[in-house]
Amino acid sequence: MIKNNLFKAITGISIIALLAQIFFACNPAPGHKNEKPQKTIPDKQFLKKPPSSFQDTLTITFPSAVFYNPDSLQLEKIKSINNKMIFESLTHDCFFQMRNARMVLKKYWPHIHIIETSKARYLLFIKADGSKTIIDLNAKNDICGIFIFDRVKDPELIDMMNVDTELGFYFKK
Repeated sequence: MIKNNLFKAITGISIIALLAQIFFACNPAPGHKNEKPQKTIPDKQFLKKPPSSFQDTLTITFPSAVFYNPDSLQLEKIKSINNKMIFESLTHDCFFQMRNARMVLKKYWPHIHIIETSKARYLLFIKADGSKTIIDLNAKNDICGIFIFDRVKDPELIDMMNVDTELGFYFKK
């Protein structure tokens, strides 16, 4: 009987001690607030892409992936309205995502023509039935991107982060 009471007392004290540890471990020390840590990398603050320096139109009449980038003057304007880290992040993202997209296209979709442009403001897509779609790149706020076109469906701006999936959905439909 004494052993049983002693066992219950020790077990009760152990449970209380464990709960106290959990309680104090989950609460901040006195005088500390639950402050969120400051971000070390600023959010992308790219507001509005400056207009193109060119007014040219690029005509696309065959199955293609059209990669667009800013022209040199446009790139300088983008650089001037963003801080250095944001600008470097934007250009870094474009470079590596587009490089990956080119590799995927060459490996899995070799029949799709890759077209690069930085000196055209407008993209004119002409379908097999003769209908036309024109895209003003000034209306696209991304500094770079890819339009895919199969001559049957309307051209589509794809998400470069999901290029494998996007190409499969568009060209296999």
